[in-house]
Amino acid sequence: MIHHLLANCAVSDLDQAQQWYTHLFGRGPDTRPMAGLIEWHLSDAFGLQVWRDPARAGYSSMVLGETDLDAAADRLTEVGIHHGGPEAGGGARILQLNDPDRNHLVLFGS
Repeated sequence: MIHHLLANCAVSDLDQAQQWYTHLFGRGPDTRPMAGLIEWHLSDAFGLQVWRDPARAGYSSMVLGETDLDAAADRLTEVGIHHGGPEAGGGARILQLNDPDRNHLVLFGS
């Protein structure tokens, strides 16, 4: 039985990505297991790895559940992450984002 997940996102500039994802999550990375890799542990069971891999940068996507989408949108606007605001999508409300490499993220929630 699978009990743990680390999603992976490839970026071209790790320093720029660290800044962007730090704004997204409201805190810096939890660990730097090796050169070119930073990780956010979002719970005991899941997290995100951000890899410096210019050849694959911009082709990642992820969907993240958010408890308060409106508050998240407001906070992201305040820290300079651009988005089109919450919208209907897939039976829930979503907030679509792109990181600096154009990796696509969707926050969903109420």
